[in-house]
Parts: sequence; structure tokens; C-alpha cells
Amino acid sequence: MGGYIVLAGLWASPISGASMNPARSFGPDLVTLAFANFWIYLVGPTAGAVFAVGVAYVLRGPSGMDPTAVAAATGTSPSEQ
Repeated sequence: MGGYIVLAGLWASPISGASMNPARSFGPDLVTLAFANFWIYLVGPTAGAVFAVGVAYVLRGPSGMDPTAVAAATGTSPSEQ
């Protein structure tokens, strides 16, 4: 984590003006009405979430109703259901 912070602060920020906090980027963009680069803060997390769901679907399969998984999610043992 520390390595990422160092790289983002020393390498990415001076080149692109990127920040690690979208709220910190939104304030100056709102004042100057310059939202040309703000799209990445909206698209990036959304694309990451869609990708993560796709990977989970591939790894776990289409059904989320596995009795063992349901028991684990509800905090009961499979024999109690």
C-alpha cells in the first residue's frame, strides 16, 4: 500500500494531475467548471465492479443458492437448515 501511495504521489500526480481522492479532485473541477478528466473517477470504479462480478461468476458459477454458502452467510450450520 505504501508503494502505491509513493508511486501515485511522485509519478502520476505531476504528470496527469490525478489525485487518490475523488472528492479532492471534484472541488477544484466544480469551481473551474472543468470536468474533462473527472470521468475516470466515475468509470473506473464501475468498470472494476463489473469486472469483479464477472470474475466471481466465472469462479463460483451462476447459482448463489448453494446450501453450504447460504448456511455460512446466515451463520448457521448446514445441518440446522
